[in-house]
Amino acid sequence: MPKTFRPVTPGQRKLVQPTFHELSPSAKAAPKSLMEPKPKKSGRNHNGHITCRHKGGGHKKMYRLIDFKRDKENIPAKVASIEYDPNRSAHIALLNYRDGEKRFILAPQGLKVGASVSTSDEPPFQVGCCMRLKFMPLGSVIHNIELKPGKGGQLVRSAGLFAQLLARSNGYATVRMPSGEVRMINENCRATFGTVSNSEHNLRVIGKAGRSRWLGIRPTVRGIAMNPVDHPMGGGEGRGKGNIPQSPWAQFAKGYRTRSNKKSRKWVVKERR
Repeated sequence: MPKTFRPVTPGQRKLVQPTFHELSPSAKAAPKSLMEPKPKKSGRNHNGHITCRHKGGGHKKMYRLIDFKRDKENIPAKVASIEYDPNRSAHIALLNYRDGEKRFILAPQGLKVGASVSTSDEPPFQVGCCMRLKFMPLGSVIHNIELKPGKGGQLVRSAGLFAQLLARSNGYATVRMPSGEVRMINENCRATFGTVSNSEHNLRVIGKAGRSRWLGIRPTVRGIAMNPVDHPMGGGEGRGKGNIPQSPWAQFAKGYRTRSNKKSRKWVVKERR
């Protein structure tokens, strides 16, 4: 269960945080070879223009290099530690391979320090093991799924998520995604067994404005509180009714489909709920 606090200070009154009981208590600093600097962009592009609003500040972070490809086949690895990653909602696991190499992977729920994992087309079908979809048992719970063979996992990587392998035919596997969408994926794509760790992530309550600033999130002003010159929903005497929810650039916000027409629905068997 997530941790709640006695309201000794105003910022603790509604604060709810994950317990992080999955993390290794005596984890050493991550190997420097698996980390690199992460310069701040503050939501700006290469021209210096803000393209993603409400970003800036926040605590300094180092980026952890995650092995999404899991391409070291038939070389077993031992889990050295389960660690916190400031760049993602899930926890990460440090693997020590038998040949001496170290890599980070997304930590699945239930993966313990000392456990053995590998990338192989042979059993065991254990949590943390990676395999091509065509060799996985039907009904398997999976995450970190590739869209193109060898490109690396792109789907189902956030905390607490999992997909399910439903069927296989004609070189494609049918997978039910966390959204409820059912889609076909090339059966030579790899995936990892298990559910992504840190399932309590969605239960957290920030509790105060300062904690948002630590995370690099700047204040957001509601459009309805602005003037007409600043926002399509601004202005009006009192609380104006009848405004259609929209962005500052007048793109509708509720129910309007923004998916590009150039994207293919060829592989989607069933739309999400």
